[in-house]
Amino acid sequence: MIYRSNESGFKEVLPGIQMKTLVHGDKTLLAEFHLKKGAELPLHRHPHEQSGYLVSGLMELTAGGQVYRLGAGDSWCLRGDLEHGAKVLEDCIAIEVFAPRRDEYITR
Repeated sequence: MIYRSNESGFKEVLPGIQMKTLVHGDKTLLAEFHLKKGAELPLHRHPHEQSGYLVSGLMELTAGGQVYRLGAGDSWCLRGDLEHGAKVLEDCIAIEVFAPRRDEYITR
């Protein structure tokens, strides 16, 4: 599957948090997230391993009870079922990979 960049296809998943699936295969899914300053991703967990890269912005990521201040260029890998959440301190763009694939994120 090839993805050609465009600005369409984003959906709001929580107030101030938009996402779009870029590509997916049988085992992984790649998504782009746009997060507005002040938005919060409540603590949650899911069975998917989640690796991410912060393209721009500043946020606090809480993972496993630890708080990490992340800026542009930082990355993370969260094991499945690890409780995590985030507070957006500046507008952010993040790219994340989920394995196994998150079927609920497949929009096309």
